[in-house]
Amino acid sequence: MRCSERHLVEMTGVLSGYVSVVTGASRGIGKGIALQLSEAGSTVYITGRNKETLEQAAQEVESRGGKCIPVVCDSSEDDNIKALFEKVRREQKGRLDILVNNAYSGVKAIMSNMNNAFWECPATYWDNLNNAGLRGHYLCSVYAAQMMVEARRGLIVVISSIGGLRYFFNVPYGIGKAACDRMATDCAIELKKHNVKYISLWPGAVLTETVEEQMANGDTSGPAAEMLRDMMDFTESPELSGKCIVSLATDPKLMKYSGKVQMNFDLVKRYGIKDINGRPITNYTSLRYVVSMVPSIAWLARFIPGFICIPKWVLTLSASKF
Repeated sequence: MRCSERHLVEMTGVLSGYVSVVTGASRGIGKGIALQLSEAGSTVYITGRNKETLEQAAQEVESRGGKCIPVVCDSSEDDNIKALFEKVRREQKGRLDILVNNAYSGVKAIMSNMNNAFWECPATYWDNLNNAGLRGHYLCSVYAAQMMVEARRGLIVVISSIGGLRYFFNVPYGIGKAACDRMATDCAIELKKHNVKYISLWPGAVLTETVEEQMANGDTSGPAAEMLRDMMDFTESPELSGKCIVSLATDPKLMKYSGKVQMNFDLVKRYGIKDINGRPITNYTSLRYVVSMVPSIAWLARFIPGFICIPKWVLTLSASKF
């Protein structure tokens, strides 16, 4: 049975007995990931700063089949992170199979400063984007690795984006995402001999609650609103990343991908995954998509076969510093 065929088999229960931690899981991609890990049978610890929304999310996650433990945790606070992993170690007798570094507190800051250059943003802008979303990821990785190395197994995933390769949104955003990708690469080097994997996952445009709320209640003009409107035609559900992580965690050959960026649309093809809403997944490296995004030549897109893609080495060279 080929890999894609094997992963088309019902995934419920494949993570039975697993213990997972998903940071920033009260909403959005984090909650979507927790839902899928729970549905696959894992015990899932979810974190967030708001107790009420976190407990609501936990009820929804637990309804999928696994056990869910909500932990109020601010990923920009070192003591909160340390207490989280001490709790997991104590309650699960040192077992931790999957960590998903997803916590991010910069979405509203990005939206409110979309028209501003980096020198026009408040001094707190860097911290809004990269305290929880980079420093917090590193500290979570440290504590998770301590348990995983002892057990000689485990998977750490950091949620990143194409902003790690090219300018996207603003300066602090790109720096943070590039650092997340590099963290996955360098951590994987040190973790490999202990059979622990580290992946940087790039979702596409995701239709989260925040995006929906921004479209419903936010300013309907300006670059931020225009970007959101464009996204609506090719969004992924928040649960697609969760489906991808379940497939990664159950891939016996995952080590060969450790330290690398994995894009959702590639994993969809590799493992035969379908999004929960049945919508096709946009391949952002397809020549058809790239051409369609250039107004002056967009009309040519309909003549380009969908299977023709821009090689990833070309994408890498386009961002080369040399």
